[in-house]
Amino acid sequence: MPIPLITRILIADDHALVRSGLRKVLDAQPDLEVVAEAVDGADAVERALAEDVDLAILDVSMPRLTGIQAAAELHRRRPEIRVLMLSMHDSEQFLYEALKAGASGYVLKSGADTDIVDACRAAMRGDSFLYPSAVTTLVRDYVEQGGRGGEPFDVLTPRELEVLKLIAEAYTSKEIAQKLVISVKTVEGHRQNILDKLGMRDRVELTRYAIRRGLIQP
Repeated sequence: MPIPLITRILIADDHALVRSGLRKVLDAQPDLEVVAEAVDGADAVERALAEDVDLAILDVSMPRLTGIQAAAELHRRRPEIRVLMLSMHDSEQFLYEALKAGASGYVLKSGADTDIVDACRAAMRGDSFLYPSAVTTLVRDYVEQGGRGGEPFDVLTPRELEVLKLIAEAYTSKEIAQKLVISVKTVEGHRQNILDKLGMRDRVELTRYAIRRGLIQP
């Protein structure tokens, strides 16, 4: 895909100050322009699909849909849109899940003012952008995984992740069933599968896990 003369960018973060800071840095570049902002993951998907957007910058931890869930949805529905993940967490878990969701890069908020422009340009070239310790992590884990195959982490299906997020947000099985338009029995089946896969016993442990994964904010 040819690189546009001016890359049209969507910024999604639930903090207005972060969006404002990124916009200031990006709009100062002749080849980058912020054309839309979103306050959560669901809003980001809607706006990215509705607007003429080349690149979406998504915060990992957002309400409604997380940045990783939004990235996966955009990758499924509009794969030509490049995606960068933005996070305050130097987390192997988030890093892997972002890359699996189709993100072109992972930028730490602590270095965003200096890294974000390079990350945007790398993404539009079709390259990946990772902060230095992330590269070390990937190399180390590749060596440790050598020959074993298989994918780390995602033992949960996309639907199980949806159910997990709602459980952690204290929705009842009936409320989850209504939200996802499935039966209460199906919700209970998902809940048990999640507990079994993760080796956990109750909602408290699931909530802690959901926070670690960035599905909800503490």
